[in-house]
Amino acid sequence: MSTPLNKTMCVADVMLPLGRFPIVKPSTFLKQTLEEMGRSRLGIVCITDETGKLAGILTDGDIRRQLLKIQKPFSAFFSDDVIDHAMTTPSTVTDQTKLIEAVNLMEDKQVWDLPVLDGAGKLVGLLHLHPVVRLLMSDLA
Repeated sequence: MSTPLNKTMCVADVMLPLGRFPIVKPSTFLKQTLEEMGRSRLGIVCITDETGKLAGILTDGDIRRQLLKIQKPFSAFFSDDVIDHAMTTPSTVTDQTKLIEAVNLMEDKQVWDLPVLDGAGKLVGLLHLHPVVRLLMSDLA
């Protein structure tokens, strides 16, 4: 990650824009949320309020941990509101965050995804590790 290009690039250069990853409302049933996650094949869904502000995220790992922790029938679990199982204080970045800083944060937090917010806390994108790796690989070629 020491090439000059990568030191100047911002999250906005590689983030997934709205519409390229799943977003649901806090009251969406967990089952519906899982279906959205399955369609996107990213392993994450962002949860926003009516104004587009990030309310939380839910990942495949969160679901696995919840299934091991919560002792109730699947049917009851799947009918919960997604926000009941979401991480409501995820690590985030802005679209102007330097890409190197965002990747360092991803490494530090051991995550593959970072929601990208504007100054008002509205969701504007998602930084997913795969496009970053693809960019770095093309930079080396």
